Amino acid sequence: MKGFPDLPPIWLVLFLVLNWALARVVPGFQTGPVTGALSWGLIAIGLGLIGWAAFWFWRRKTTIEPHHDPQALIIEGPFRISRNPIYLGMIVILLGSVIGRGQPLGLGLVALFIYVLTARFAKPEEARLRAAFGVEAKNYIASTKRWL
Repeated sequence: MKGFPDLPPIWLVLFLVLNWALARVVPGFQTGPVTGALSWGLIAIGLGLIGWAAFWFWRRKTTIEPHHDPQALIIEGPFRISRNPIYLGMIVILLGSVIGRGQPLGLGLVALFIYVLTARFAKPEEARLRAAFGVEAKNYIASTKRWL
């Protein structure tokens, strides 16, 4: 759809809705307090990771929007661990939702979501980083994992 905002949070919502629909249509396992705690714990970790990474975008005064050219190469905070901590946080949120719904087939949605984030956002962003920051970006990309 032309004009549709191609943003990772919109993709996350789409996959959360797909997970919800899958769990309603295909019987899964019974969830309980342990799966509930694990689910909410993962969601909280994912939100925390997103917030921590967003803080660094604000601190370094560079765009957080994935299709824009960066003004700074962020290698501090969560970016020391992962080149894509916001996307990693979204993956953790989806995983928490899959566990909370009790539908093992939802793990396939997690894998598909990782593919979408990599193809639509992570790889193009890495190319923009290389174009903007040259050797510094190349060294960062070589030394820091995309996810973990």
